Amino acid sequence: MSSLSNAAVRDIETVIHPYTNLETFRETGPMILERGEGIYVYDSHGKQYIEGMAGLWCTSLGYNEKELIDAATEQLERLPFTHVFGGKSHERAAELAEKLKAIAPHPASKVLFCGSGSEANDQQVKLVWYYNNARGKPEKKKFISRIRAYHGVTVASASLTGLPANHRDFDLPIEGVLHTDCPHYYRYAEPGETEDEFTTRLAKNLEDLIVKEGPDTVAAFIAEPIMGAGGVIMPPDGYFEKIQAVLQKYDVYFIADEVICGFGRTGNMFGSETFNMKPDSISVAKALSSAYVPIGAVTVGEDMYQAMLDESRKIGTFGHGFTYTAHPLAAAVASKTLDIYKERDIVGHVRAQQPKFEGHVHRLADHPLVGHVRAKGLIGALELVAQKDSKESFDPGAGIGAKVVAASEKRGLILRPLAGDIIAICPPLIVTESQVDEIFKTLEEALDEVTAHARKEGLMK
Repeated sequence: MSSLSNAAVRDIETVIHPYTNLETFRETGPMILERGEGIYVYDSHGKQYIEGMAGLWCTSLGYNEKELIDAATEQLERLPFTHVFGGKSHERAAELAEKLKAIAPHPASKVLFCGSGSEANDQQVKLVWYYNNARGKPEKKKFISRIRAYHGVTVASASLTGLPANHRDFDLPIEGVLHTDCPHYYRYAEPGETEDEFTTRLAKNLEDLIVKEGPDTVAAFIAEPIMGAGGVIMPPDGYFEKIQAVLQKYDVYFIADEVICGFGRTGNMFGSETFNMKPDSISVAKALSSAYVPIGAVTVGEDMYQAMLDESRKIGTFGHGFTYTAHPLAAAVASKTLDIYKERDIVGHVRAQQPKFEGHVHRLADHPLVGHVRAKGLIGALELVAQKDSKESFDPGAGIGAKVVAASEKRGLILRPLAGDIIAICPPLIVTESQVDEIFKTLEEALDEVTAHARKEGLMK
């Protein structure tokens, strides 16, 4: 630790860092970022990096966007805080809710705000329980998520998450949360199974699970259009159509977790549109404010809203909400963010960059270190393998994915390694064609460096 800067030492001794090996971190210390501009961030030594993950899949409009800064400043000067408890409100809350309702991929009646995607999915659990109590189905409470899903880190949302590190030694998942198959054809298809056969099997497994548990006990199914932190896993063609047929058969409420895919990432305003999903509700956060201010939201359909009214009549109040629900600063910035998406045709921009971005990702399928690639819009991933034909993974202890990310970072590109030596790529939506080229040129150089290391160490078969 003696070689670390004073700022780094202070950080080590005061800050808990999520998703970090806390022991190793005491030796390596943090990368301290000081400013950002467009798709670039700059560390405390002045080094420039392309933020190839848009932060955490979220800084959609890049850094130092003046219209968002001005919207925040104006709101802070006018009304920095008020709450929406007990019938109080402010103009920005209604303005943002109206804009979300207008673009939601399902008939939304109302919007319930919160502070993050984790809180949004936590709210979904509470609302579905509330809903089924209101309609006289108190046993219909179980949630079904998927293996490798990511839905957050509160007690309820981390239970919905289907990743071992989010459960282990946290005593999760809680009772009543179930997990069905992950739709990752590359990894989980049976030998000789076509994609159509694979999706048919997954839909049947879901139906079998519902029948086994008892349809009168299964309340909801939650799914990301693209599974982000679980590996940027794309649903095979026809997957959601088959899943939704099962959900409709057994009166299972369908929640789309749009926290990563929402607001243009996949080439449509919402991932639900890209993958023909017909949800009853969506969860949003991240790009809702381009991550400039924490905010999340849940859309509420009319049936759900009527149930909430019934419960309010019975109990005398809707007993839920956060101090920062519809926070005026967050709502103002999010409202301006939605304006920018529309005025600058961000979805059209994503579609214009999509062929080049997806083309670069698919070209890397031929790289000796890469076993599988996937991309949609401006989100993609490379799955690294020790042996292409057998799909054999590297020993996790070799840290191949982390080495590729480190080699990229050395060259000025920030990416993220996911479990299973998967490299995620998710730049700000404002990325240009030349910047897309730069991202993949740098990434390919990093892959070449790590391939040479893996061969030298005898790690590739």
